[in-house]
Amino acid sequence: MTNQEILDIALRQSAAEMNCEPGDFLSMENRIVHSAAWEGARAYLSLPFSCNLVSYGDNVVASVAPECEAAVRDYLIGCEEAYQCFDMPRVHRLEDALAPFGLRISCLARYFLPDVNALRPLPCPFETRLMGPADFAALYTPEWGHALSEQRRQLDVLGVGAYDGGKLIGLAGCSADCEDMWQIGIDVLPEYRRRGVASALTSRLALEIIARGKTPFYHAAWSNIRSARNAVRSGFRPAWVEMSFKPDERKATP
Repeated sequence: MTNQEILDIALRQSAAEMNCEPGDFLSMENRIVHSAAWEGARAYLSLPFSCNLVSYGDNVVASVAPECEAAVRDYLIGCEEAYQCFDMPRVHRLEDALAPFGLRISCLARYFLPDVNALRPLPCPFETRLMGPADFAALYTPEWGHALSEQRRQLDVLGVGAYDGGKLIGLAGCSADCEDMWQIGIDVLPEYRRRGVASALTSRLALEIIARGKTPFYHAAWSNIRSARNAVRSGFRPAWVEMSFKPDERKATP
């Protein structure tokens, strides 16, 4: 699998979720489309979107409910560069513009794709083991909450664990969030961090995913520097960013 093939898979997935064309993300001009439901979307997404902005770097594609189109269009016109659309305090302008529709910013996230020229097995100072769903049953606990998904256990398909003797001290797991792309999550017990465990587990799991014909991807919250550094050390590179708006739960009827 080449870097271009990996990018093409991600673009096709994003395009289907956003109800646009893959090439729309590569344009130098912003694009606004109306959101629509799609069964093949990543499992944790709720479609259609009220307002979702995605950028692969050159422009912004906004997938919106029809009533939000004018507000989002005005916002995009006011941003000279794509990255500015995701920066504070500009984001508050869009939040204010969408407030009459009962919407509030919900998520601001960065996604990473593997660079096949940088991805390679990294050494781990502890024993590592390949794991599957049968091994996860007793691990749906807070310390493994990034590697495994309590709410979507059926999607947790593969993992790599690190062991100190018989003790699990690190776990990289992946969920089959959609047909072609599996998302990696990683947890390492606090006392075992900064010893290369996270990058060793992440890189090996990424290679295992590719060997199965799937594309690994990695998500980090905007401010999670530790997670972003692990992504880069493991052979991943920033690929796209997303910003989502959802109904303001503060205004929900009790």
